[in-house]
Amino acid sequence: MSTVDPFDAVVLAGGAARRLGGVSKADVELGGRRLVDTVLVAVSDAREIVVVGDVEVPDGVHRTVEDPPLGGPVAGVAAGLDVLATTSPTADWTVLLACDLADPLPALGRLIAAWAHAQRTAAIDTDEHDGWCLADSTGRPQWLFGIHRTASLQRALARFDSPRDRSMRSLFAESTLVTVPAGDEDVADIDTWTDHARWVEHMEGR
Repeated sequence: MSTVDPFDAVVLAGGAARRLGGVSKADVELGGRRLVDTVLVAVSDAREIVVVGDVEVPDGVHRTVEDPPLGGPVAGVAAGLDVLATTSPTADWTVLLACDLADPLPALGRLIAAWAHAQRTAAIDTDEHDGWCLADSTGRPQWLFGIHRTASLQRALARFDSPRDRSMRSLFAESTLVTVPAGDEDVADIDTWTDHARWVEHMEGR
């Protein structure tokens, strides 16, 4: 992926995964690879990568957990940004991704390409944009499939006394986001074993 500015990445790999029977969702395998590893491949161009969750990560990838654990996605974002703040220099942009995406690489490539094009095109004023994210076929923003100004994320988090149990919608309530249309397969995640079985069949049919 070719970008104008370097970016960091926060991958959220926590959660109770109740609809998967409580297994570690990040460690579920699809196509011979753990879901979290598939997402890590997608963000391999990031300057620094933080995985938030109790899961093994490759060398060179930071790992942390929200304190206390199971605090929800916004608490996970906060924990990831705390780690990135200790790296130098912190990138101006941060990719946010969930760990359970079935096949994130193609859609993330298109998203980063659209963002990068806007950054280098004088005809598009991006100064007022806090981030870019995909939107599913109904137009619903996919908060955890986007690239955001790191400073905007930090300001949004500062509005909360605590990030625990906050919704992603509330995190971005005051943000100006550009949404990029995507198909349902682009943003599909593995929430249930039925989802998993469908994607196994889908990949076998390719």
